[in-house]
Amino acid sequence: MTIGILIITHGEIGKQLVEAASITLGGKLPLKCATLSVNPDCDPDKVNLEANALIEKLNSGSGVLVLTDIFGSTPSNIANQCKKSNDIKIIAGINLPMLIRVLNYAKLSLSEIVDKAVSGGHDGIFVCDK
Repeated sequence: MTIGILIITHGEIGKQLVEAASITLGGKLPLKCATLSVNPDCDPDKVNLEANALIEKLNSGSGVLVLTDIFGSTPSNIANQCKKSNDIKIIAGINLPMLIRVLNYAKLSLSEIVDKAVSGGHDGIFVCDK
């Protein structure tokens, strides 16, 4: 079994990241992924119910990694209100290098993939002025 990925972001950012990752990886994603868009006029309680339903759907027994964009924002707060258990891990600050890293290590456990996600996010940031 493999983990599932839920991406909760402002607007369509998550959907676009998944599309870009899919293109980069040749059109096929090695993990089940779902996105949840949060709009300024959303009902956070309703979106939280949607998030929990997606987590249930994505969890095949190995857990779910929830990725969100800005820590402390509505998408992040919704993610952090999701059912708490050892098989759900949440990381804020998603970027494309982080998502690609996660997808490239699809066979790792949830705890191992959390480390890969964070390092992928950090390692994918460069100052390009040289």
